[in-house]
Amino acid sequence: MSDDAKDAGLVAMISSILGGNKRAEAASPPPLADFLPAAPPAAPEAGVPEIPEAESPKLQDASDAASVAEKPAAPAPQALTPDGKRLLPAEAIADLVLGELRKIEGFPASGVSVTVYGYRHWNAMITFAPFSTNFQNATRFRQALPDLVFKLRRFVELEI
Repeated sequence: MSDDAKDAGLVAMISSILGGNKRAEAASPPPLADFLPAAPPAAPEAGVPEIPEAESPKLQDASDAASVAEKPAAPAPQALTPDGKRLLPAEAIADLVLGELRKIEGFPASGVSVTVYGYRHWNAMITFAPFSTNFQNATRFRQALPDLVFKLRRFVELEI
């Protein structure tokens, strides 16, 4: 078997693992309302904090400022902790984290996974598939993750 045939087979295997030539549509995390029950709250809850948009310049660009102004108000959450934090499963928190990371310029459309772990002080880990990004960008995204997790911890608690 020639080296070219081996290389073609290896490329085909890697392409099938990473999704081949399928174009990854710009995936956005599902809205928070998808994870919360649809029933209206028994009494209006005042003072429920909204999850803020990224405040750091490295997490936000000018095009996001226009979309923030047009965003409708989220429905009042049902599951709250005594201190007013939203209770969400790990998958929902991972989608929130991934959605915020997608706002960073140059973030890959596919090949990225966010894992949420822990209990009281939950944390998040980001992993990249081979060839989804380069080392410098991966480092930049990993450095942005702790700031984002710190901000989200103030408003979201991991549901067990």
